[in-house]
Amino acid sequence: MEKHSFEEHRQSLAGKFEKRRTLYTIYFSPTGGTKKVADIVSRALSNERESGGWEMKEIDLSPAGTDYSQYHFTREDICIVAAPSFGGRVPGPVLERLKEMEGGHAKTILAAVYGNRAFEDTLLELEDTLVLAGFDCKAAVAAVAEHSIMHQFGQGRPDAEDEKELAGFAARIRERLEKESGGQEEAAGVLQGEQTGRIPGLPGNRPYREYGGVPFKPEADNSCTGCGLCAKECPAGAIPAEKPSSVDKEKCISCMRCVSVCPRHARDLNRLVLFAASQKMKKACSGRKKNELFI
Repeated sequence: MEKHSFEEHRQSLAGKFEKRRTLYTIYFSPTGGTKKVADIVSRALSNERESGGWEMKEIDLSPAGTDYSQYHFTREDICIVAAPSFGGRVPGPVLERLKEMEGGHAKTILAAVYGNRAFEDTLLELEDTLVLAGFDCKAAVAAVAEHSIMHQFGQGRPDAEDEKELAGFAARIRERLEKESGGQEEAAGVLQGEQTGRIPGLPGNRPYREYGGVPFKPEADNSCTGCGLCAKECPAGAIPAEKPSSVDKEKCISCMRCVSVCPRHARDLNRLVLFAASQKMKKACSGRKKNELFI
């Protein structure tokens, strides 16, 4: 049998251990805006870590029939968890699915993506949920994307300016994680009685703001062929497969996923109601809202 030195054996084990480290992008993005933000941050982090052997994986929180309890993470993993802000809150399906996961103290970056109005309690609610699931929250980003219902608000965002800024945020997050390598800073926090796993100064309030959803739900028109794609893709299970032209308004979260995936553009909102709602939101959504980093 060929003999190896202790150092060779150590390096071999280190190499195997290195390959296990993974950067996960976990996202809920019914119309694509949230994933764009998550991808920008993920790319910026992974490019800086190419030499470190990080494996890249994605977990889509949209599918309603997935068993999310299959996902278990470790301290060696980094997770980017991105969710849209609906009325200043995290969408219900996102919370339900994250609670099924086992965080394993994975270093976690939060992202709340909002349509140029406000994100209010979204990051705080997301952090509370992740901490209970065992994730170690290190940093958070609030970023603007095109509004999923009223596209004139935040139109075209995230744009080139946003991408540059978000990449800069990722660089600062990387520096923070490098400082904590070896667990020295975390251990110091425990000794000083600090609460680990949370981000200092994260904005938001408890109890969270009340949000009962928007009063309008997308419905199908006469051009609907009943192909069933919208029912298959609906994150809330609000569209019955046997009658995809209808919608369960109690279950529907108005995420607009069905509108974005319909091949015949047969689903939409009532135009008059939508116009009236956009006029009410015009002042709150005016101007260019900024992206923010909390670390």
